[in-house]
Amino acid sequence: MPVIDAHAHIYPARIAARAVDSVSCFYSLPMFADGPDRGTADHLLRATNESPITHFIVHSVATTAHAVESINTFIAEQCRLHSQFIGFATMHPDYADPEREINRAISLGLHGIKLHPDSQAVNMDDPRLMNVYEIMQANDMRLVMHTGDFRFDYSNPERLTRILKAFPNLVVDAAHFGNWSKFDVGFDILHRFENVFVDASSSSFWLGKRHACELIRLWGTDRVMLGSDYPMWSPVAEYDFLDSLPFTDDEKDQLFWHNAEQFLGFSVA
Repeated sequence: MPVIDAHAHIYPARIAARAVDSVSCFYSLPMFADGPDRGTADHLLRATNESPITHFIVHSVATTAHAVESINTFIAEQCRLHSQFIGFATMHPDYADPEREINRAISLGLHGIKLHPDSQAVNMDDPRLMNVYEIMQANDMRLVMHTGDFRFDYSNPERLTRILKAFPNLVVDAAHFGNWSKFDVGFDILHRFENVFVDASSSSFWLGKRHACELIRLWGTDRVMLGSDYPMWSPVAEYDFLDSLPFTDDEKDQLFWHNAEQFLGFSVA
């Protein structure tokens, strides 16, 4: 049985330490990943060696348009090197020809796009990104969307409702239970959209077991995915947290792999 971490970030070795430190600064939080190779594919795989986790949906975020192509090439290369990885591309609202780059990402074997409106400083329903979603829907690509932050409006889940209404066939992971830092509100706003999954990344520290269990029950165990948000948190610790919750074995199969396969649209060997 596979176990899929549906939300993990990796970076090239030459910039990984700086990228992790930048994330730590952005959220004013210490990072799980430590050491000189923190944030790299090697560190992620070493940190999860001999754990139940078998696969990772991996991505990175372009904070400038000129970084888009190099990031997408890097993610695709890491997927070729590591069979455990399922790669998602990045995009930036200022990128000149998104259709060309999305087609290139597909040719590289990438399965979707990850966006982080807050770190990219763009509303997720910006017209430039609405064009991206149209291209994605036409190509059956999946979207991982960082959703929610009490400090910003860029990633407000209300904006995601506009995207979902405009593109009803777009399959979305509304990350962090659909509204990081206001987790319950994410359910209130997004649960009615059947093509929305959520991952549980970056939530256990704040929710605790009782609240996490209640929120998973609200969403349904057929819509929630294991996610670590590596390098912020330990994938093994996040797996152990979900595994400790009072769900049946069949429900845990959904949380740990089946829902991720449903989100991706294919089976993971």
